[in-house]
Amino acid sequence: QVQLVESGGGLVQPGGSLRLSCAASGFTLDYYAIGWFRQAPGREREGVSCISPSDAVTYYDDSVKGRFTISRDNAKNTVYLQMNNLKPEDTAVYYCAAGILGDMCAIGTDILYDYWGQGTQVTVSS
Repeated sequence: QVQLVESGGGLVQPGGSLRLSCAASGFTLDYYAIGWFRQAPGREREGVSCISPSDAVTYYDDSVKGRFTISRDNAKNTVYLQMNNLKPEDTAVYYCAAGILGDMCAIGTDILYDYWGQGTQVTVSS
C-alpha cells in the first residue's frame, strides 16, 4: 500500500523549532520530488518547500526562506522539513506530497503531486 506519513508537528512557542518528517511506505522516494504544503483555517493550501529527487533543486516560499530547510534521506525513504524561528503565521496543517517531475520540483501548484500524506498540525502560539 502506497502511503506517506507525516510526523513531528505539535505546539511550539514563537521562535521555537520543529522538524517534520515525511516517511514513505509501499514505494521508494528515490525518483520522486517531494513537496511540503500547508493549509491554515479558512485559507487555501499553499506550497512551502520542495526538493527534487537528486537534491539538486530546492524551492522555498518567500515566507519561510532562511527559516525552513528541506532535506531528504533516500536510504531512510524519508524527507524532512526543519522549521526554525517559527511564527504564529506558520500555524497550519502541513502535508507532504510525492510526484514524478524529473529532477525538478514545484510549489506553485499541487496538481503535479500524486501521493499525499494525512497531514500534521503545527501550532505556533505563546
